[in-house]
Amino acid sequence: MRFLNTLIALIALAVCAPLAAQTRELPDFTRLVDEEGPAVVNISATQVMRRSGAVPQFPGMENEEGQEFFRRFFPQRPQPGQPGPQQGPRQEARSLGSGFIISKDGFILTNEHVVEGADEITVKLTDKREFKAKVIGADKRTDIALIKIEPGGSLPTVKLGDPSKLKVGEWVIAIGSPFGFENTVTAGIVSGKGRVMQDANLVPFIQTDVAINIGNSGGPLFNMRGEVVGINSRLFSPTGTNLGIAFAIPIDVALDVQQQLQSKGRVSRGRIGVVIQEVSRDLATSFNLDRPRGALVVTVEKGSPAEKAGVEASDIITKFDGKLVESQSDLPRFVGATRPGAKSELEVWRKGATRTLSVTVGELQDERIAATDEAPRAPKPTPLATNRLGIAVSELSAKQKEDLKLSSGLVVMEVRSDSRAEVRKGDILLTLVHKGQHTELKTVEQLNKLLAGLDKNAVLTLKVRRGDSMAFVTVSGLTDKG
Repeated sequence: MRFLNTLIALIALAVCAPLAAQTRELPDFTRLVDEEGPAVVNISATQVMRRSGAVPQFPGMENEEGQEFFRRFFPQRPQPGQPGPQQGPRQEARSLGSGFIISKDGFILTNEHVVEGADEITVKLTDKREFKAKVIGADKRTDIALIKIEPGGSLPTVKLGDPSKLKVGEWVIAIGSPFGFENTVTAGIVSGKGRVMQDANLVPFIQTDVAINIGNSGGPLFNMRGEVVGINSRLFSPTGTNLGIAFAIPIDVALDVQQQLQSKGRVSRGRIGVVIQEVSRDLATSFNLDRPRGALVVTVEKGSPAEKAGVEASDIITKFDGKLVESQSDLPRFVGATRPGAKSELEVWRKGATRTLSVTVGELQDERIAATDEAPRAPKPTPLATNRLGIAVSELSAKQKEDLKLSSGLVVMEVRSDSRAEVRKGDILLTLVHKGQHTELKTVEQLNKLLAGLDKNAVLTLKVRRGDSMAFVTVSGLTDKG
């Protein structure tokens, strides 16, 4: 009996010991919240507006904060049969957000979309004091705003951390005002780093599974040392509520913007004047690059710093000022963070060799109008040739060359169903790249001869012009017939 009791005790110890260890390892956020919470503020922004049907209302979402979220992230267009814009009475649009104090004299960081267009901004502290705030400056590209209150005394401030030391899987917490519930604390882990959004390519977002909802925007993301490592900015959700995917702006990006806003009220960013695309594995093979990396230059703007530096279309930019360009998204951030007028070095991969170019960085201006997606009108077929790409092409006429300002090129006339080339009728093929060799396409006969000499499983890349846009299209494998 004694043996049996001893065995049961040992089994219970074996089961409970890991559970006790796990319990001991769970983080305790109470001290962090007590120490850093007072520097987090609630922000209420109001804007006098005349409601119009042009600003859509969303059924089942009655509160203004919910409506504002959907207007920001899910713009709608009137559907056929729906009434057009209707003028209504003047109303106050009210948005709620969060922020945090970075200086004892009242400078506060938040999101640009929290205070955008506001006629009045009210900041509430944890001790219930309220202050009117003014916008010192705002930057739409990074969604950062700097506002200021006059407290008449010293204020608590946050500690600032280093996002580069943040690790995926690390515990983080958010403090904010979701749906107006002030000083709400939520916790989770870092799910990913360096996330890039199409509409915000200057920000390498921190992804977390921290519960972030409407009203958390502009609030701080803390690491376990009580340091702000990011600003909670957006969430991925079709409903506007937390689904476990949220994004924060790294604090170093925000501080760079804040310093410029505070000193001159605007943000200056560098530009070099290139259109780029990601280097896929197949593109790397075509360009004879050791692995997928860098930013492939599709076009170089005339008169731009890049053109003056000698950058050419088909170059792959692999370094900027000594920093590795691992993906397309790295280059806009590196260039944007460089002050206009600065001299920088570009390392490019060109036709199988590395070159170093010196570029004087220009200044990024307002958003440019996007190029249209209209294909140029193709000439009437002069005999069509179906080739191993599974497409039929025709040579450019003299008039087309003049109109399009091209010296050569082949117009896609037809795309067979078995084609592996992602091109459309009307596209213009300019260059073929295979194993690092770049061949300018001039005649149908020349293209067919090139294709005839390639293996069936060959990987090649075509430089394609579609309307005013350029792109590199990879083709993996050729057809037997042509």
